[in-house]
Amino acid sequence: MRRDYGYFEEDQLGKPYNLRLLRRLFPYVRPYGLLFFLSIGLVIAITVLDLALPYLTKVAIDSYIVKDITDEDGAESQQKRFYVADLRRPEIEKVVNRYPSFFKVEWPEARIRYEDLSKLEEGDRVDLRRKDYAGVARVALIFVGVILFHFLFSFGHVIIMEYAGQSIMHDLRLTLFRHIQGLSVAFFTRNPVGRLVTRMTSDIQNMHEFFTSIITVLFKDVFLVLGITVVLLVMNWQLALICFLILPVIFVATSYFSRLTRDVFRELRVKLAEINTRLQETIDGIRIVQLFLQEKRSYERFRRLNHENYQAGMRQINIFAVFMPAIEVLSSVTTALVIWYGGGRVLAEIISLGTLVAFISYMRMFFRPIRDIAEKYNIMQSAMASSERIFLLFDTQERIPEPKVQAKISKKETAVSFDNVWFSYIGGEWVLKDVSFAVQQGETLAIVGPTGAGKSSLIHLLERFYDPIKGRITLGGVDVRHLSKSMVRARTALITQDVFLFADTIRRNITEGNPILTPDRLQEIIAASNIQRLIQRLPDGLDTVLTEGGRTLSGGERQLLAFARALARDPEILILDEATSSVDTQTERLIQEATVRLMRNRTAIVVAHRLSTIRYADRIIVLHRGRIRESGTHDELIAKQGLYYQLYQWQGVS
Repeated sequence: MRRDYGYFEEDQLGKPYNLRLLRRLFPYVRPYGLLFFLSIGLVIAITVLDLALPYLTKVAIDSYIVKDITDEDGAESQQKRFYVADLRRPEIEKVVNRYPSFFKVEWPEARIRYEDLSKLEEGDRVDLRRKDYAGVARVALIFVGVILFHFLFSFGHVIIMEYAGQSIMHDLRLTLFRHIQGLSVAFFTRNPVGRLVTRMTSDIQNMHEFFTSIITVLFKDVFLVLGITVVLLVMNWQLALICFLILPVIFVATSYFSRLTRDVFRELRVKLAEINTRLQETIDGIRIVQLFLQEKRSYERFRRLNHENYQAGMRQINIFAVFMPAIEVLSSVTTALVIWYGGGRVLAEIISLGTLVAFISYMRMFFRPIRDIAEKYNIMQSAMASSERIFLLFDTQERIPEPKVQAKISKKETAVSFDNVWFSYIGGEWVLKDVSFAVQQGETLAIVGPTGAGKSSLIHLLERFYDPIKGRITLGGVDVRHLSKSMVRARTALITQDVFLFADTIRRNITEGNPILTPDRLQEIIAASNIQRLIQRLPDGLDTVLTEGGRTLSGGERQLLAFARALARDPEILILDEATSSVDTQTERLIQEATVRLMRNRTAIVVAHRLSTIRYADRIIVLHRGRIRESGTHDELIAKQGLYYQLYQWQGVS
């Protein structure tokens, strides 16, 4: 059974998908390889310091705190533990002479039972164990030094990993953004904005967590586990093997829970993308939602989606609610085994008390990496689920191809022709059928027809948003498929009915296509496009910052700004796609004046619903159901009394 996870289908992954995704991340990691090697070096140093701490405890106990021997004379005395003092030290000899009944002297040593130490005066006890006090202090200072270096190395490691992680995500986000911008318009018609925003934001942020958290934990914990294993085997291999009996159970449990969590994290990523998509769609269409009183219905749809995301999150929590305590139980069982078996060995005088204490510390350290991996496992799975979608988006090569060898064309050549062009958005459903026409240099061609006739599709093909299925489109006699998209689009300026303005200043919106305009030329463009009044009434004039999409402006004002932007670009070919179909009469007059100025000495293609606006056209073609039905001047088409005449009559144009 195939399940679609947004961009990625489960059966595309296979079992080793994590390794495959990591290999694909390698090109982004490689430039920062030196930093990673430096970080690994710091991790090794941190691991050595971690391993040193329990061993220092062992040294302190065995060498200074419980430095003892067992008397070997007689079965009964074998159970007596003695502290051994060096009689060659004068202060020790004085103490021994003051308490002859407590000490057993065998030059150069004097032994005293530990239970008798408490019977000595405090000063004598300090003199007797002065060397031990100094040794404990020395170990404590070394301990503090280890902690200090541990802090410094950890600080450097975090800084390096954060810098590398941020840099990798910076490069990855830029590369993904550049890739998305190069995809064809058809891709964006099928993929919601919210889903793409999720890829660029939260998915890439999850990858940052992977590099700064997972890699750190992975290397550090692997080195720590290996180091602890070696130390335990060296200290006492029998006790170490007892401790390792529980490891197969841990590996089985980890493998089982990893399979459970993988699908849950994929589902969470999909639900998050769907929530973003729904939110973006609702906000963009909030006027329609409120106008048709659909708030309740919209809320219910979002509530269901949010609840599905909540359920997926709870499944994740339930899995870890079992997994984490299970690891804790296994850790406690192992510690109990160490106390039981190791305690017996201490009582049997086979191992020292310091060794047992160190073993317990090392075993708790041994399970700490496993707990860390378990805690970070959700981040890793989330990062892997995000990387799936990021790289599948990279794998999407749905773009208009660039020519291998680009043809050359004179800038003055602006003649356009469609030769037997067929086109469909969905296979077999033809939008354009065998369309052929030509626009001579400097000519104005108008395209009319009922809704759905294919007028806008002609414009999309000319701008190379799509390529024709059959036939060809030429610019200056050269097939546009032999020209780069940038060359074709640099020669044209498209003004549509729905004008898009950036959330930026009016100045930046006008100069978008030509950022090097001189102030004098900018003023000429403002005058030619009839937007002086608009700029004068705005508080900051040209530097007024527009809201997203320019929603604070009227439709007519946005159209006039679009004309100014087109004039700033100074195109050879002007394309108007129903640019005046939704404005009032006064604004239409201003737009008509701007249109006349804009089309002067340019090749122009005008798509129009209002037939009154295209009488000036040199030629008019009438589209119906994807085919050209009529062609001629306004007067010629009226005289034919065909489809154009009917459209003209329906609009009541006089």
